[in-house]
Amino acid sequence: MGLWSHTADGLVVLPDGRRVRGRGLHAGPPDLTEAPELGLYLTARPHVEVAWESRWIGWPDFRLPRSPSDAVAALRDAFERSASSRVEIACDGGTGRTGTAMAILARLAGIPGDDAVAWVRAHYRERAVETPWQRRFAAGVDLSR
Repeated sequence: MGLWSHTADGLVVLPDGRRVRGRGLHAGPPDLTEAPELGLYLTARPHVEVAWESRWIGWPDFRLPRSPSDAVAALRDAFERSASSRVEIACDGGTGRTGTAMAILARLAGIPGDDAVAWVRAHYRERAVETPWQRRFAAGVDLSR
């Protein structure tokens, strides 16, 4: 087990110091110099990686997760595991769904909901969290469960 190096592609350093990698699956295979230990894949169709532990969340492009409570539970688990393991979050393009998930991780790390989208755009991708409903979800989803 280990943490991402400071040079990992797509690295996001959360406000509490945890490191998570975001990426787009369409960009091709990741640099396996540092393979993830857990991947959380936010896609419309099932996605599984065989080289490391992976978890799939049904989440259509430009939309919200099919089961918001399952998505929040998976993101909470990914957040907890990122304290001691290399965790990556990915969707097809790596921007909308991955950005939304990163904003939720930022909230778990202490960023207020109203600031989460701006924070992830400043620290991950400028266009992260693509739709109004993704922005509302990232800012307001109940994380207490």
